[in-house]
Amino acid sequence: MTVELTPGVYWVGVIDWNLRDFHGYQTEAGSTYNAYLIIDDKITLIDTVKKELVPEMLARVAEIVDPAKINYIISNHVEMDHSGGLPETVARVQPEKIFCSPLGKAGLSRHYKQDWPFVEVKTGDELSLGKRTLTFLETPMLHWPDSMMTYLKEEELLFSSDAFGAHLASSERFDDQVPGFPGGYTYQLQKYYANILMPFGTLITQLFDKVAKLGLTFKIVAPDHGLIYRKPEWVFSYYKKWAAGEVAAKGLVIYDTMWHSTEMLAGAFMEGLMDAGVDAHLLHLRSTHISDIITEVLDAGLLLFGSPTLNNGLFPTVAQFLTYLKGLKPRNKAAMAFGSFGWSGQAAGLITQELQAMKLKVVHDGFQVKYIPDPEELAQARALGEKLARENLLSQK
Repeated sequence: MTVELTPGVYWVGVIDWNLRDFHGYQTEAGSTYNAYLIIDDKITLIDTVKKELVPEMLARVAEIVDPAKINYIISNHVEMDHSGGLPETVARVQPEKIFCSPLGKAGLSRHYKQDWPFVEVKTGDELSLGKRTLTFLETPMLHWPDSMMTYLKEEELLFSSDAFGAHLASSERFDDQVPGFPGGYTYQLQKYYANILMPFGTLITQLFDKVAKLGLTFKIVAPDHGLIYRKPEWVFSYYKKWAAGEVAAKGLVIYDTMWHSTEMLAGAFMEGLMDAGVDAHLLHLRSTHISDIITEVLDAGLLLFGSPTLNNGLFPTVAQFLTYLKGLKPRNKAAMAFGSFGWSGQAAGLITQELQAMKLKVVHDGFQVKYIPDPEELAQARALGEKLARENLLSQK
């Protein structure tokens, strides 16, 4: 079924109930690929969907109007979950024009190698559809170079592409229709931001400044994934906080272990965080999905990383996680390494080097134990965990 956002503006997207992995991001709640149709003198489709889901999207369009009557297509983003359906859609629709950013044209041309009727648009450019007007807003690196948003001026409706989205399959389309909202949706919103948009906080802050200068106001925000917001201010408040790098009095112990010695230390550090009274989480790298750990990292102020030394290096899961985290460019976090070792002990030092490369605040040289930690060493780890929490989390309150 189609859903009307405002008179003459429809959701014609697809619900992906079975999606469980999005290029390494665990999507346990599924997702949606949101496409939108505007009925005006020039009938306009905003974005498409994944290639294999185009028939379902076009069937929804057909409930409203013959797809062949679509005049314009707006492509806000080249990534294939939104543009993968373009070749089939263009072949069916034969649009007069396809509007995208200059980098969008370059990306779509490279991906699909088609001679389509592209029109490049930039920030502030307007397009009359008849009774309504679209305004374009370039948002490079939110989260691809080509990204842009499209604003329906008369309805104060922002088609926000991947910004403000979340991976959630739901029978409801609007935020205020979900029972108990925001509930679990806030977690999905945070997970999406943490795993996709965390590196771009400065650009997001600049976007809010740009929107203020342009004088744009929003009654509805319609992203390309997840729910549509009829009261978007609450979403904006989260994004502003995350973009500013604000952290809570929250500490994470992130680790893996071979024969439980590093795990014993992780438990002791966890006890120390709890002794300090902070929000504390113990996260084993083979028991918790990497994308869920990153979700917790977003607003944590203290990160403790544990690894045994394996073959004079890091345990593989720890190395993998640090590589993933480095790409997300976390900010405003204190951090420390710990671990156990047998005949060599390079792991803590290697973790520390990675933390320094990420420009995190390294608050200790590292805590290591040879073989199995004894009660005194566990007590030292617990005391150090409490000390670090008090100095780096509670002292900032």
